[in-house]
Amino acid sequence: MSFFDDDGEETAQRPAASTARAPAGARPRRPQPRRPRGPGGPGGVDDHTLIVRRRIALGAAVVLLIVIVLVVNGCVKGQKTQAFKNYNHDVGQINREANEQVAKPLFATLASASGKQPLEVEEQVAQLRITAQNLASRVQGLSVPSEMEGAQRNMLLAYNFSVEAIEKITGLLPKALGGKDKQAIEHIAGANEILLAADVLASQRVVPLIQQTLSEHGVHGLTTTPSRFLPNLGWLEPNTVSARLTGQSSQSASPTSGTHGSKLTGVSVGSNTLAPEPTLNHLSGGGSPTFTVTVEDSGESPETNVKVTVAVSAGGKQYKSSRTIEKLEPGKSSQAQVSLTGIPTGVASKVEASVEAVPGETNSENNKASYLAIFG
Repeated sequence: MSFFDDDGEETAQRPAASTARAPAGARPRRPQPRRPRGPGGPGGVDDHTLIVRRRIALGAAVVLLIVIVLVVNGCVKGQKTQAFKNYNHDVGQINREANEQVAKPLFATLASASGKQPLEVEEQVAQLRITAQNLASRVQGLSVPSEMEGAQRNMLLAYNFSVEAIEKITGLLPKALGGKDKQAIEHIAGANEILLAADVLASQRVVPLIQQTLSEHGVHGLTTTPSRFLPNLGWLEPNTVSARLTGQSSQSASPTSGTHGSKLTGVSVGSNTLAPEPTLNHLSGGGSPTFTVTVEDSGESPETNVKVTVAVSAGGKQYKSSRTIEKLEPGKSSQAQVSLTGIPTGVASKVEASVEAVPGETNSENNKASYLAIFG
């Protein structure tokens, strides 16, 4: 059949064609046998070995990633810890400068004003006001970690208070130094109460908040220097301010014969007798307490119209009220009921109780007391 004939003819022609292409005398190449592949993939590696290798590579990548994360977290934590330390250092530095360059020279200047020319005193206080303003600007420009924002707000408020108070004192001095303007003297005493509020913010809010944040983030052993603008509570009393500025008391009444004196012997709210600093008193009854202030006549003469004042500093504000004891008998005690309203509850507060010096009294150190309290 032609089918087989064609096939045989084609078969016969192929070797001839191949022979025609090969060079003379060359042996025809035999096809190379292929190497058998392993059962698992290329290169003779089986599937199990390949899977093991892949798992090892994956494990090494995971370990490397964990190491990188730990290193990065360590760096971030180290940077944050250093930021806390830097902020605490900067706060302490500014507070030390405020104490040495503003507070001490301010009250040293005021206390020695009677021996200087009024213009000299005014110029010195005006210069201290500029220094206080510069310090407040530095506080505002501090680099503050987010965890320290609460302390920063209170610190900035305290320094703004100090600037406000010194500005008021500067403006009142021309009248007060003459000793003839009693109202100016009283307003300077009022400005000093603003400085007291700044001190309360520093001691009760700024420092505790910084220390709390440091402790929560594992930073221990660091102290925070507080600012203190008011050297003593005597600067809150108009009589004392007048005496220190002018060298003469503004008390017009003449004392009777015999020794004179008054002494604050205790303060209570309801059935709770307040314990002095550093004890923290927890007082119930809300934010409108009535303080019972006990005063003793420590002299040899009866006293009349003895003024008793209670001031509470809390939440950046001061709440103050006064009452008068009509008469004190020598060696006996009497009480004044002083009520305040609107005191914030649940926050640390400072209570200042004072008895105005009576005519002829030479030592008023026992006329005042301070307490720490939380009203609830």
